[in-house]
Amino acid sequence: MGIVILAFIIALVVGVVLALIIGAAAKAFAVEPDLRKEALEELLPGANCGGCGFPGCGEFAKALLSAESSPECCPVCQPDSLKKIGEFLGVSVEGKERKVALVRCGGHNGVAISTPYNGVNDCASASLVAAGGKGCEYGCLGLASCSRACAFDAIEIRNGIAIVHPDRCIGCGHCVDVCPKNLICMVPASVDVHVYCNSPEKGVTKMKLCKASCIGCKKCVKASDEDQMISEGFLVRTNYSTPPNTDLIAATGCPTKALKLASIHALPEAPEEVEP
Repeated sequence: MGIVILAFIIALVVGVVLALIIGAAAKAFAVEPDLRKEALEELLPGANCGGCGFPGCGEFAKALLSAESSPECCPVCQPDSLKKIGEFLGVSVEGKERKVALVRCGGHNGVAISTPYNGVNDCASASLVAAGGKGCEYGCLGLASCSRACAFDAIEIRNGIAIVHPDRCIGCGHCVDVCPKNLICMVPASVDVHVYCNSPEKGVTKMKLCKASCIGCKKCVKASDEDQMISEGFLVRTNYSTPPNTDLIAATGCPTKALKLASIHALPEAPEEVEP
């Protein structure tokens, strides 16, 4: 019995000594929390998307406090949040327009020629093998690399192509980085009129591979105001500096429906997507 009590006392003493050592070490090596960083993180959106160029909002807050970055680098922050961050840091913040991703391809399975592809389910890998099975070498492969890169479910793969939901996109740009075809670009969220084609080939050549391609007929250029639509050889693009109004779609009557509204294009069974 005496041995048991002795063992208990020894264990108790050792425990107390270790606790005192640990407590002293914790106090000696304690790092004071950065209250400014914590307060700044509260003002940030907390999306941790990396669109600012830093691993997360915590690292971005550090960069802001050390003047290594500016509040405008956050693609998620709304104007009112940017203003508060600027006031907190004591810096002036310029207003910025929200941007969203755009996949410049409308060649879904119903209109574009493609061949079966049985390789790795990744766009970069597929693009190395006969263009991934897509007839148009500039078209979307639809293997969801961009969708997997999006942490906010803003990109859907429907009928063989990637479709962006502008209302969910935060503009982080991760999808742009993973697309091997350079099909995805960031555009102002306020612009709804886009040309869903990225092929520079002649109209006749494009139409043999995809019935929804831009043939460069320039009907939209003629129907729009000056410099609203830009003609680049056999391809027309929206001028995002002076974009057209949504009524251009009806005024143009695009023969291939390559000219679309992003808000309609993203809808389930959008009219432009349904085959006659």
